[in-house]
Amino acid sequence: MSNIGAIAIGRNEGERLLRCLKSLIAQLPEGTPIVYVDSGSTDNSVAMAKSLGVEIVELDMSLPFTMARGRNAGLKYLLEHFPNLKYVQFIDGDCEMIEGWVEKAIATLESDEKLAIVCGRRRERFPDASIYNRLAEMEWNTPVGEAKFCGGDAAIRITAIKQVNGYNESMICGEEPEMCIRLRQLGWKIWRIDADMTLHDAAMMEFNQWWKRSIRGGWAIAEGVAMHGKSPEQYMVRESFSRWTWGLILPPMALVLAWPTWGLSLLLWIAYPILMWKVSRYRQSCGDLPSHARLYAFWCVVGKLPEAIGQAKYWLTRWQNQEAKLIEYKKPAAASGS
Repeated sequence: MSNIGAIAIGRNEGERLLRCLKSLIAQLPEGTPIVYVDSGSTDNSVAMAKSLGVEIVELDMSLPFTMARGRNAGLKYLLEHFPNLKYVQFIDGDCEMIEGWVEKAIATLESDEKLAIVCGRRRERFPDASIYNRLAEMEWNTPVGEAKFCGGDAAIRITAIKQVNGYNESMICGEEPEMCIRLRQLGWKIWRIDADMTLHDAAMMEFNQWWKRSIRGGWAIAEGVAMHGKSPEQYMVRESFSRWTWGLILPPMALVLAWPTWGLSLLLWIAYPILMWKVSRYRQSCGDLPSHARLYAFWCVVGKLPEAIGQAKYWLTRWQNQEAKLIEYKKPAAASGS
């Protein structure tokens, strides 16, 4: 029996889910329990998963759904039915596991008992399909070594995730780094190794999708500040200030002051190309091609506006004591009959 289990979560992922589950079945050791947690799909996702013989957990959709809730439900199922597991591999239903990843992840976890999470390089399946996919491909390229947080795909030590009671189910996004904060506060470590982990299918072909995803990113920043901004590391405080300043404060301030300053305040807008230049230089230092670095820098700066809007949406929702709703940017995938 394998000492690792796998959990995939999804909603209307269609062909993407089929690739995900087949990759797990093909690459995980024989006897590895694989759980698919479905969050109210209206396509044939559940039927596909059943046909592949994986364990199925269907969430009660009368309760608010979050990805954190899906991951916790899968973990609960694994712990109840396979209590002797040491590790769990989480993967999003729009991802495919790359061959050889699990062996590398387990070997790394076994090398240091204080490692709670090991992650690797998530890559985009179609990075050249759109500029937005290219941006996602670059976004996943984070530094190798000890990290502050991981993404949705990660190999996790079960004793560690049990110690912090899993993911925060109230969060509609940003639940992975939030859990990582709680793990690090208890002395656990997160590590990114130099290995390809998963192929991701962002399927971002339209500006509107990128805009919604950026708003969701701003929401995650604001909620991170609300929950852990006063911690010693001041989690996301700097990022939050940057979005407010560049996204919502500086542009109107330059316009409002234009008349009393004889137009001199409009010179503040020069700061934007300077910021783009700095971001581009940084991305090139990370190994990006100059053309890709410039692309990333432009959209990084433009993204300050929707991210600031996302922050505002979070604080307004909290002030009004309303229930947070998912911010979904992805369109349902085509179903597969295979």
